[in-house]
Amino acid sequence: MADLGELALWVGLALSIYAVLGSALGKLRDIPALVESARRAVYALALVMLVATLSLVGSFINRDFEVAYVAAHSSLAMPDIYTWVAFYAGNEGSLLYIAFILSVMSAIALRWAPAQVRDTLPYTTATLMVIQTFFIAVMGFMANPFDQLPFVPLDGEGINPLLTHFGMFFHPPALMAGLIGMSLPLAFALGGLLGGKERDEWVDAGRVWGLITWALLAGGLLLGSWWAYTILGWGGFWFWDPVENAAFMPWLVLTAFVHSVMVQKRRGMFRMWNIVLINVAFGLALYGMFMNRGGPVPSVHSFGASNLGWVFLMFLAVGVIVPFAVFFWRYGKLKSAQHLDSMLSREAAFLVNNLLLLGIAFVTLWGTVYPLFARLGGGAEITMARPFYDQVNGPLLLALIFLMGVGPLLPWRRANWNSLRRALLLPGSFALAVVVILAALVTQKPFALIGFGLSALVAAGIALEWWRGMRSRHRSTGELYPVAWARLIAANRPRYGGYIVHLSVVLVALGVLGGSLFEVQRDVVLAPGESYEIAGYRLLYVNTTQEAKSDRTEYISTVEVYRQGQLLETMQARRSFYPSFNMASTLAAIRSTPVEDFYVVPSENLPDGSVGFRILVNPLIWWMWVAGPVLVLGTVISLWPERRRETALAPRPAALQRQPAGVGN
Repeated sequence: MADLGELALWVGLALSIYAVLGSALGKLRDIPALVESARRAVYALALVMLVATLSLVGSFINRDFEVAYVAAHSSLAMPDIYTWVAFYAGNEGSLLYIAFILSVMSAIALRWAPAQVRDTLPYTTATLMVIQTFFIAVMGFMANPFDQLPFVPLDGEGINPLLTHFGMFFHPPALMAGLIGMSLPLAFALGGLLGGKERDEWVDAGRVWGLITWALLAGGLLLGSWWAYTILGWGGFWFWDPVENAAFMPWLVLTAFVHSVMVQKRRGMFRMWNIVLINVAFGLALYGMFMNRGGPVPSVHSFGASNLGWVFLMFLAVGVIVPFAVFFWRYGKLKSAQHLDSMLSREAAFLVNNLLLLGIAFVTLWGTVYPLFARLGGGAEITMARPFYDQVNGPLLLALIFLMGVGPLLPWRRANWNSLRRALLLPGSFALAVVVILAALVTQKPFALIGFGLSALVAAGIALEWWRGMRSRHRSTGELYPVAWARLIAANRPRYGGYIVHLSVVLVALGVLGGSLFEVQRDVVLAPGESYEIAGYRLLYVNTTQEAKSDRTEYISTVEVYRQGQLLETMQARRSFYPSFNMASTLAAIRSTPVEDFYVVPSENLPDGSVGFRILVNPLIWWMWVAGPVLVLGTVISLWPERRRETALAPRPAALQRQPAGVGN
């Protein structure tokens, strides 16, 4: 299997290089057959990379410890279910996964490319395959996942204990696919610029792949928050870790792009701006991959032992310089068809939205790299902790939620203050009522009241838009309200799918506000039979059982949770110690409801049978996990093609086309 996988890598490298040269030369020399051949090489490359991927997976399943990567990331004790996780647990396997996903995405993008990009598709192909060549070449020459040991060990080192979690089946692959997926909108944009198409030909393809990439990153970030919440024992969902930030920053810029590209599609505006946004997003995605592979800022998520940091730093430099060089080369021809008519318009709201998103991204970037600059300057070791990000980015995020509530209510081109007041009357009144009720009954914390009020404004605005459209359809067609609502969404999927995505953001905001501002935390040591009261709950520690496994010792602590004297639930929290890694992993016991989570995690097992517990009450966290499916639903609706939407395959060379005489394209 290892030999087959390594052969597939070298064949893949040859195919990717051929696709670059064939696409570029075929277009420049006007050789359609060569362009077609290069495009088919991309399809073949996807199959070849699938063979390489299955070869490595097969080596894990067979516990082929002669393969160095398999020996380093699995063991006889590892359950087969974690084979897929072990596959991308280290540098070499994750690079193979990235190369495989990019090859599949590239094949799909080229196969179903829209008709508008036919003339520039060879440049898009060449761009994608240059990126593909880099990743395969790094594997072939520096980080080969199929390298073999001079001897066969009896057992492997085992999988990192922190990766033995259900979320790891989706969190890393979604983030890696999202980061490398940034290549697709970039390639279509650069293809248009290199091909002399300075207008909007690439926008449809860029929007589709931008949304797909955005959803992958958003889903990956939410799943990562869930993983951190349940297994790391922190009791929280987000701590501004450098590698968390490295995925969050391109997502922010891509969020700006998928909004402003709608303005370009509808009104021909923001042409230069959108190229800048996708260039920045791609650069930040490369920065994220650099950070995860031997970057200079430490993180619990990074491959600390990697020596590939300098390679990815060089690729980051090229990935920033080249796209911006093409942009400045074509700068003079990237003029918008329309101008901004008024700052009180939907276009202006999108622009301010973009500036806020970029502001959050670059504040996060500064907080991430500042410790490095301080260290290079000979200063003391500095870490930018959570308070910095919360205090600086918090107000910006609140302003962003405000724009989410106001922007969709503004008309295109121009509005006036009277029309804006009328549009905001009902949503604003509902938001004000929510603030008054919360202030009277729950809290008077300013940030909480502002955050919940703005979330209510967004939700009320969306509900009002749906109600008006639903009522109009009911009156004109007699449809039942549920049918009218479903057909309303189907009639304008990008718009109403976007509203559903906005609702998912509101749900995330509820979880963030509740967990950040109202969390109650205590660290206690309890002996069997002892109890502790916190926030109206009483925790009774029952006992701890110990189980010896082949690779770890598990301590399973049983606790009972009471409220007002009534037993709510008996829960088990787990702490496992892995001698080979000299580390412990935890699995929290969580009682989750829409109102709040009761969270218990063991931090230490003492010789006398006592256990150190971290106990938290986290309000509204449940809504953050509900946001994930809602986000996926909204994205699918936004991307779902219209019934009469025409799609075009990539062009075939004239020599291969069979058309009757006189028939045009």
